Amino acid sequence: MTKREQTRKVYVGNIQIGGQNKVVIQSMTNTKTHDIAATLQQINDLYNKGCEIVRVAVLGIDDAYALKELVAKSPCPLVADIHFNHEFALIAADAGISKIRINPGNIGKIENTRKVVEKCKEKKIPIRIGVNSGSLPLDLVEKYGWTPKAMIESARRHIEILENEGFYDIILSLKATEPLMAIEAYTLASQEWNYPLHLGITEAGSYQNGTIKSSAGLSPLLLNGIGDTIRISLSSDPINEIEVAKRLLNSLGLYDNIVDVVACPTCGRLEFDLFDVVHEVEEYVKEMNFPLKIAILGCVVNGPGEAKQADIGIAGGKNGGIIFKKGKIFKSCPQDQLVSELKLLIDEYYQNWKTSQNINK
Repeated sequence: MTKREQTRKVYVGNIQIGGQNKVVIQSMTNTKTHDIAATLQQINDLYNKGCEIVRVAVLGIDDAYALKELVAKSPCPLVADIHFNHEFALIAADAGISKIRINPGNIGKIENTRKVVEKCKEKKIPIRIGVNSGSLPLDLVEKYGWTPKAMIESARRHIEILENEGFYDIILSLKATEPLMAIEAYTLASQEWNYPLHLGITEAGSYQNGTIKSSAGLSPLLLNGIGDTIRISLSSDPINEIEVAKRLLNSLGLYDNIVDVVACPTCGRLEFDLFDVVHEVEEYVKEMNFPLKIAILGCVVNGPGEAKQADIGIAGGKNGGIIFKKGKIFKSCPQDQLVSELKLLIDEYYQNWKTSQNINK
């Protein structure tokens, strides 16, 4: 099984990519990059939600020249997303960008590539090569079809250009629309190179469809130790990408700082308004980024036993309910006080956690 620790260490600003069993969460702004105020607002929103690296589009010269101020004011490392124009890459590097996403085979003459490589060497900036299943070279499609093999060969071309220039601070992505194609492409890449891999399912779709497709395609890779960074690509607010990424990684044991609310499925034993309670508690904790598992269960018969792995929880009954810790009854109370009592307990855990973080600093 491939291990994340065996991939090359590449630094994006102060963030280590690869060489560790950690998956870094990324997203991308959807503002016009030259609109500095709007872009900074979104960068800060993403960062505060848990995003560790943010990519911005560099479509024109105004976007390129906006990077210097964005870099200076950003709370996290920024990536310049550039296609075809090597001049934008040089401007981005001089602006202090932390990573450049550009495919060296698409920026014209080899002299252009050398200029970008030399600049990135000088500034210690890694380059992400991004292969996409929908934009493969036609000669490779004719030879291999729209297949993972064609994606690998496309990646090889770009990688060899950089390696021939003595450049190895490379991050590689092989995004496909179809989850099964992405699984195979990333698996092959992990066997071929030790460069860190940025995972994603491209054009995944809306919030629901994109979440399902991304979970289906990325979970097998992550469980096999493949993948060093992740972006959940959704046709929605980028904040949703961070929420889904954190919950996916948390489900696989790769992310801790999240409050996980678990609840039993609907059944005929329900004796209180489970759905509204779950929604209320989820809303209450959604801005709390710390490790806690809360169980909300619909009956007192099976409640504690079904949630032994939860830190705290409640089980509602017809005339009252119970609050429990680690599967053991902590106290009982009237049904209309269950949620308020649970919130007090959540607050207590949250304050204790914040105190412990300050002590450890």
